[in-house]
Formats: sequence, C-alpha cells, structure tokens
Amino acid sequence: MKKTIAIILAVLMLVCCMAGCGKKNDTLTMATNAEFPPYEYYEGQTVVGIDAEIAALIAKELGMELVIVDTDFDSIIPGVAGGKYDIGMAGMTVTDERLESVNFTTSYATGVQAIIVAEGSPITCADDLFGDGNYTIGVQTGTTGDLYATWDIEDEGLGTVSRYNKGADAVAALVAGKIDCVIIDNEPAKAFVAANPGLVVLDTAYAIEDYAICYAKGNEKLGEKIDEALVKLIANGEVQKIIDKYINAD
Repeated sequence: MKKTIAIILAVLMLVCCMAGCGKKNDTLTMATNAEFPPYEYYEGQTVVGIDAEIAALIAKELGMELVIVDTDFDSIIPGVAGGKYDIGMAGMTVTDERLESVNFTTSYATGVQAIIVAEGSPITCADDLFGDGNYTIGVQTGTTGDLYATWDIEDEGLGTVSRYNKGADAVAALVAGKIDCVIIDNEPAKAFVAANPGLVVLDTAYAIEDYAICYAKGNEKLGEKIDEALVKLIANGEVQKIIDKYINAD
C-alpha cells in the first residue's frame, strides 16, 4: 500500500512539474526609475513608456510575465548586480564604470544629453560650460549627465555639480534660480521645458549615447535570451514602432 501511494505521489509531482506548477522562473522583474518620460513614467498607477513596452514585448517573446519595479535610479545597477532584479531599463547608457558591475545587451535606442537653461542665460552652447563662468549644473544622481558633468567640469575645477534624486527636482531648482542649467536626456528635457515656461533646451547636445538593458554578471543565460529577443524585435521593426509612437508624437 505504501509503495502504491509513493508511486501515485511521484506521478502527481511529475504531472505538476510538466504543467508548470509552482514555477518561479516565469517572471521577468525590471527595475526602472519612472521619472524619465517618454522612456518610463506613470499614467495613473501604471508605469508606461518606451522601456516599459519594449520590456513587455521581450517578456512575451520569452513566455514570461513582466513585473516593473520603480526605484531610485542609482539603486538599479546595485539591485540588478545583487540579484534583486532581473534587468534594469531606464534610458541607461553603457559606460565602462557600469560594465564593472553588470552586463549590457545590444543597444536599442540612441539618447542625447541635453542642456536646459533659463531664457536669456549666458550659457548658449555646451562649450560655455568649459569657460570661466564657474556655473552650477543640476543633474539627477547616478545618471550619465551626473557622470559627465562630474568628470568634465567639477573634477576639472570648471564648475559645481548639484545632484538631485529626480530630474524634476533639478528642473525645479533651475526655475527657482538655484542653479544655472540642467544636463539631462533630451526627451525628458523637452517634456520639462514644455511644462515650465521660461526654460529652453540648447541646440547643441552635451553628449550622444546608446541605451541598453543591464543584467547581472553570472546571469548570462537569461541575458543571452533577452538579447536574442531584443535583436529580433529590432530587426522586425517592433522596437522602432514603439520609439516612434512616443517620440514622433512630440
């Protein structure tokens, strides 16, 4: 009798496994910072945007369910590296410094670091930041705008970098006259300027960069699957459709 029960239990466990019972690996957790329109931002209680839609298509390709976690930008890479999240997508640029902690997929979009100033500002182009103006530059902590301004300007004694948890906080400081400009990605820069009369985006870019998805070192199996799905979605035009949906609408 005991032998019969054991056989029945073994069969039930096999059927359960074949049906996917109790699977824990069918969820793709994406860390982001939903303060970066049009790549990620809130509509009501839902995070939407370019990155959210691309991640959803990747999850669908892999037969996984996407879960988006909104967190501070500078906690994304440590969280991915430590296994708290599967991937990080937040208009994130590949840099040598970041590659020390995580791996990156193929690039899926090109970003521009723009400069926001108040109308009538003496800062009229990127080169003005490297003169003798000794300007105070607002950035979002941990972004490439922060890194570039720190390396190029603050470390060289050409100005001061003022760091904020959110891009919106840096823009608010600019509106209040506490800082001289903000370096931030071009698409959110346009949204901030549209929402704040008296601000403009300079015609000259501060930097041009490529966005990619980060994943943990040692998690190459998942990373390769994500990259394969991403490359497929780029090749069939689905990624470009999403980008055009949000950016061309401006």
